[in-house]
Amino acid sequence: MRSDPHTAAMSTGPAIEPALRLDKVDRHYMTGAGPLQILAGADLEVAPGEIVALVAPSGAGKSTLLHLAGLLERPNGGEVYICGQPTAHLDDDGRTAIRRTDIGFVYQFHHLLPDFTALENLIVPQLIAGLGKAEAAVRGRELLDYLNIGQRADHRPAELSGGEQQRVAVARAVVNAPRLILADEPTGNLDPKTAEHVFQALTGLVRQSNLAALVATHNLELAARMDRSITLRDGLIVPADPS
Repeated sequence: MRSDPHTAAMSTGPAIEPALRLDKVDRHYMTGAGPLQILAGADLEVAPGEIVALVAPSGAGKSTLLHLAGLLERPNGGEVYICGQPTAHLDDDGRTAIRRTDIGFVYQFHHLLPDFTALENLIVPQLIAGLGKAEAAVRGRELLDYLNIGQRADHRPAELSGGEQQRVAVARAVVNAPRLILADEPTGNLDPKTAEHVFQALTGLVRQSNLAALVATHNLELAARMDRSITLRDGLIVPADPS
């Protein structure tokens, strides 16, 4: 686990490099009616230990922003920095390497491998990253225990509740010790009580590991409990209006 983010924030040492920085990013799509502008010179920084809520109406560009931050799309202009490294001109192999080591993803639907147990769903990405199976199993069990689902380690996704499935998905996102978590409506399919459990699991891991997190959500109550909220307006990333 990394150092406590609040302690780090009080340090008088050098400024901490943002885990995610967008610098004057442009993104548009060509349509029959001409270019559809999503981002136009957008700037954003997310620091280690910080949880930022991304709130905006459907169709405003939340998914595009997450795809750019996760190196799943390329900007038409500007630069996306991951832990200080510029990425806009990296080839596909370079972008994949950064996604594998520095970025974790959590989606609205868990996307767990259905034929593997909860623990195996955590072991597989670690094997891909080069860890041995024994070490990967230990790390996976530690995470499941931390999220209070260790007793479900040997169950397949279909045998888990929706909240358990999503907590396994959160564990999978952090199992390779990334620096940045990108979450797209991680509680969108859950009832309020279960959503609260998943939110606490996600925020607990972010705080304990000093990760940076950008979380797209329609849940304004949960957004208000994050460090700050942003939205998209006129192609820019701006502070969200308090509700």
